[in-house]
Amino acid sequence: MTELKPGSEPGTTDASRTNRVTGIGRLLILVYGVLALASTGRSFVQIFEPSVFGPAPLAYSLSALAAVVYIVATVALVKRSEAWNRVAWATISFELLGVLVIGTLSLTDPALFQHKTVWSVYGMGYGFVPLVLPILGIWWLRKHPVTVSRTASAGSGA
Repeated sequence: MTELKPGSEPGTTDASRTNRVTGIGRLLILVYGVLALASTGRSFVQIFEPSVFGPAPLAYSLSALAAVVYIVATVALVKRSEAWNRVAWATISFELLGVLVIGTLSLTDPALFQHKTVWSVYGMGYGFVPLVLPILGIWWLRKHPVTVSRTASAGSGA
């Protein structure tokens, strides 16, 4: 049976665990974390201030959804397991779809989004980071797939 080092997850090797959290991976996680904090703070104020939320519940609810997506994506990028890898793929793909759909709708039908969301105009209010970030995230996930150690997998069935 393979022993896990502190902080390790079953089914991962030391190399696969640290693979994503170095270099550009660290920067990607940092930017996701900052965006998670920024969008959470923004949506919290927008939702819990009745005079703000009332006129634009759709826009501010979408900002809250984006905040949740950024939080989960940040955690999923840090974790190194098959399950968290699937979560990372799901959240980052959903994020890209959200940015593209909301970004396009905010341009083609501005009446829908008279109040800005994180993803309005492809994230223009955040310097287009919401548009670029999921593309980089998907690229990073493709370049750094989770590799499961055969000895760790075999040892977990005993």
